[in-house]
Amino acid sequence: MMIGVGLTLPAQNLNVFNARRASFKCQKSPLNPTSRRHVSSTSSTELTRETLSNLEKLLQKSNQPDPERVVKTSTSNGLIETKGKGLLEGLNLSRIWPEIKAAEEMSPRHLNRLQRLLSKTMEYSPRNNLGSRWREYHGCNDWSGLLDPLDENLRREVVRYGEFVQAAYHGFHSNPAMSTDEAPLPRHVALPDRSYKVTKSLYTTSSVGLPKWVDDVAPDLGWMTQRSSWIGYVAVCDDKREIHRMGRRDIVIALRGTATCMEWAENFRAQLDQIPESDDPTQRVERGFLSLHKTRGAHVPSLAESVVEEVQRLIEMYKGEPLSITITGHSLGAALSLLVADEISSCTPHVPPVAMFSFGGPRVGNKGFVERLNKKNVKVLRIVNNQDLITKVPGVFIGEKAQQQQKEDNPWTYSHVGTELRVDTKMSPYLKPNVDIACCHDLEAYLHLVDGYLSSKCPFRSNAKRSLAKLLHDQGSNVKQLYTHKALSLNLERDRFSFPMPSCLPSPSQ
Repeated sequence: MMIGVGLTLPAQNLNVFNARRASFKCQKSPLNPTSRRHVSSTSSTELTRETLSNLEKLLQKSNQPDPERVVKTSTSNGLIETKGKGLLEGLNLSRIWPEIKAAEEMSPRHLNRLQRLLSKTMEYSPRNNLGSRWREYHGCNDWSGLLDPLDENLRREVVRYGEFVQAAYHGFHSNPAMSTDEAPLPRHVALPDRSYKVTKSLYTTSSVGLPKWVDDVAPDLGWMTQRSSWIGYVAVCDDKREIHRMGRRDIVIALRGTATCMEWAENFRAQLDQIPESDDPTQRVERGFLSLHKTRGAHVPSLAESVVEEVQRLIEMYKGEPLSITITGHSLGAALSLLVADEISSCTPHVPPVAMFSFGGPRVGNKGFVERLNKKNVKVLRIVNNQDLITKVPGVFIGEKAQQQQKEDNPWTYSHVGTELRVDTKMSPYLKPNVDIACCHDLEAYLHLVDGYLSSKCPFRSNAKRSLAKLLHDQGSNVKQLYTHKALSLNLERDRFSFPMPSCLPSPSQ
């Protein structure tokens, strides 16, 4: 070592350098477990573990948010001086480990961002011009190449159609009762998209009734036991700018999920019946869904009659324009949407392209029914939550593998329709991993997961923007306590969300 020093230092400075080197002591780093370079006695694995342990301790110590804001100022020598930075920001670990950056971006330590996500004031994102690609986003190629990774325009469209279903829920619960003596009055529906206007209300009627003793035992059930109920609406885009953006005029049919006792009773009628309009005995659908679709009420037409009549009227009204028909529904509404799609796909000689966006939908029919829809060129995108049990019925009781083996030859076995977009509750950084069954099937939870979904390799994107306000309101017990506690620290107490909130929250995708 003396030879190396002598070659690089003048002889007159050699004594001074050696004196300073002898007095030099290595300072111990808070991240380095060794104060000197005696690494021969310690394996590299142990050193790594101890270093990570020390790093974790530092992370815990710096977990409290620094109230001092970061300010960058220019010094006289032209350098940038950073004030108010904490230890972690100084380390800039996100450059080394991108995962840390993603975790930090979704962490409650970013209080401003969390406050925005918990606010009811929505952040709108620009809707890109679909133009000549609208057929692709409407499913002409079964959404090939758009699902993994999820195309940002398709994400926006899927969430937008989900919010039409939320408007159907809100429209029903704002006035669920129906008169048994007269026809219902026109119903106002607050749409999430002002570019559309409602043109028709839709009703379903159950073909079964509750025993008379039910009214004697529980006379206050009211609308819960009514046979006919408002279930959704038909709307049409009526804004020139939006029509230009989408590349066509869009007709939307939105249907809510199960709400009344009669609808629940129909859900459990799981026998497969032949489709009335079909000459093929192998084309079968669930009896309860078919009943709600075809049964007329005392003062309202059947769902099938109403939809066909209104779609035919709109097609004739806008004859010569590029049109599309988009059907969307959740739960029971998703099941009925398939029957509606089957009904309208052949209601006129020149039917516009028909596509369906299904959220948490059950199985509806057998393989023959699937082939029937495929021949009619009905496009179906099913959004499915891994933990949602409703998407596995009817037919789950004989086992998934057994069903796959029997589907080829057994006309009594249920089959799903269309293309699948699968999300997972466990991938959300905001929801508990052990959420209850209701949360797994909740429509707002679905939209939350779709808005966050990026790809199968990255199930939840760090820059998801959908507000958490409705999710916290509807599924507060299933949101991680870390976030609910931070909401309290931001003065966003639960009582702020106790009043009725709009069912439709715009949800940007970019």
